[in-house]
Amino acid sequence: MKGIEEGKLQVGDILPSINELSFHFEICRDTAEKGYKALKMQGIVSSVPGKGYFIQRVDLESSIKVFLMFNKLSPHKKIIYDAFVNTLGSKVSVDFYIYNNDLSLFRKLLDNSSADYDFYVIIPHFIEGGEKAPVLINQLDKHKLILLDKILPQVTGDFSAVYEDFEQDIYRALEEGLPQLRKYHSIKLITPENSYYPDEIKSGLMSFCTRYNFNCGLVHDIAVEDLKQGTVYINLVDDDLVVLVEKAIATGLEVGSELGIISYNETPLKRIILQGITTISTDFERMGKAAAEIVLSGKPARMAVPFSMNLRSSL
Repeated sequence: MKGIEEGKLQVGDILPSINELSFHFEICRDTAEKGYKALKMQGIVSSVPGKGYFIQRVDLESSIKVFLMFNKLSPHKKIIYDAFVNTLGSKVSVDFYIYNNDLSLFRKLLDNSSADYDFYVIIPHFIEGGEKAPVLINQLDKHKLILLDKILPQVTGDFSAVYEDFEQDIYRALEEGLPQLRKYHSIKLITPENSYYPDEIKSGLMSFCTRYNFNCGLVHDIAVEDLKQGTVYINLVDDDLVVLVEKAIATGLEVGSELGIISYNETPLKRIILQGITTISTDFERMGKAAAEIVLSGKPARMAVPFSMNLRSSL
């Protein structure tokens, strides 16, 4: 495709055989054959038995190129990704990267990125060194930048964003469940140390507890926590949810009346566990679609995607 765009290939030019292609690029023969089949389906390449493959047309529609970078893989990140690429369709080329919440890898991927990307779509979450990330992001062309999931205040300029307002979102979501929460006297947030989750979640919870007279606490290690009757536990990490559910069952406390569980981020399994785990979650599909729509329109925009509470038996 790049050879056509740069004018190096013309109609009628003979292409390397599948064996030559697989040898030159050190890929398996099946991969090379699938590549040619995909180009044939688009009408770009044709073939003649015994003679090989050749260029059939060069009048390609210009493709938008997107640099997409997530902090990690997870079930809800997959929802964002699927909604994003499905909304974009086949005319947009997406290069996808994961930096595992690591600032050094984040820097390396940005440094090695091509200058010809039309958009940089980035989820900016870091375990350590996150205060240095805005310096790196500010070097990008802000007309090409879309921050996803979180806005960094230190990133300046007229960039686009599809984001969550973590402090206000948890406050408003908990208000939706206030009648159910009144069965309990305390709310504790399970927040592992060295977590990338924003501090705004903690401050939003504390504001809610102050306003509605709940005892408020933080749990850094649920494995050593002594679960108390009359307490609602909010987990951020799904691994902690597994430990929490196991401990809740072991205590004999009835989940949903004596002890409450709320989990961050909706996933299909949470609809089933303990006859349904109450979740606080944003609409990840909407987030992915909104980011894709900014790419397709080419018009800068900022959109907050609010949280909501999905009330189930665990509360």
